[in-house]
Amino acid sequence: MRPLGSVISADKFKQTGLMRQQILLSAQDLYAAQKGETVLIVDCRFFLSDPGKGYSDYLHAHIPGAVYAHLDNDLSNPITSNSGRHPLPDADRFAGFLARSGWQAGTRVVAYDDAGGSIAARLWWLMKYFGHDDAVLLDGGLPAWQSAGYELEKGQVTASSAVTASFKVRSDLVVSTPELLERLAGQAMVLADVRAAKRFRGEIEPIDSVAGHIPGALNYPFELSLAADGRFKPVSEVRKGLLALQGGHQSNDLVFMCGSGVTACHTIFAAELAGLKGSRLYAGSWSEWIRDSSRPVEPGAI
Repeated sequence: MRPLGSVISADKFKQTGLMRQQILLSAQDLYAAQKGETVLIVDCRFFLSDPGKGYSDYLHAHIPGAVYAHLDNDLSNPITSNSGRHPLPDADRFAGFLARSGWQAGTRVVAYDDAGGSIAARLWWLMKYFGHDDAVLLDGGLPAWQSAGYELEKGQVTASSAVTASFKVRSDLVVSTPELLERLAGQAMVLADVRAAKRFRGEIEPIDSVAGHIPGALNYPFELSLAADGRFKPVSEVRKGLLALQGGHQSNDLVFMCGSGVTACHTIFAAELAGLKGSRLYAGSWSEWIRDSSRPVEPGAI
């Protein structure tokens, strides 16, 4: 084991041109700023088919100084009979994870994975949900870091536990199932499902017990915001796609969902990156919706 080391000071952050408002960070910028003291790097790699693989891969090799966040254990609450597969963590659970990671209020979090940010965006969104906007994604994640030629390290990184912070939940960022039912009836929203098109259409369903989508939802796979190398497309392209999805609605009418409220955070991140503020998360997503067989399901494309 080694102590927490690769964090970035606020001064170094400014020297590399990384303004506090910026939410997407390049590997080059992170490397240049790696010797400071106030930014926490978090490895969020996770595989639904093998929940232990992300941590195993982390132990084998990770960005120097990064701590690990487990999607099931750290970034979610336990599943209940009424919840989806990844219920949002309560404030105590999430604060405890950050405290164990050495995080303190005002510390900037850099989250990464090896899947285009699709898991890491959950940590970015949770920081926002609990009232702390100081979080960024590493553009392209671990593959971008490696392609830039930077070294990795092995083993567990341990941090000196910090005092557990008190968080205030921003419920305005979330849409509940009852609210979703009400708003769908009134057509006062744009519900976008970011799962793959075949899952949305109900042609395949590798994870959940019911295939299809919520009636009225539009399909907008999260990969539409990414280039082939897993980095985000130019902001102008990301914005163009999301504006087309938004149609005549305001950006705060956008509600994103997926299978369990994880990859939907990625498209919320993309919207914010593109300057489209105020979109919300249907946190329970498809896996919660189908818990009640009385809720309508569309088995085919709309």
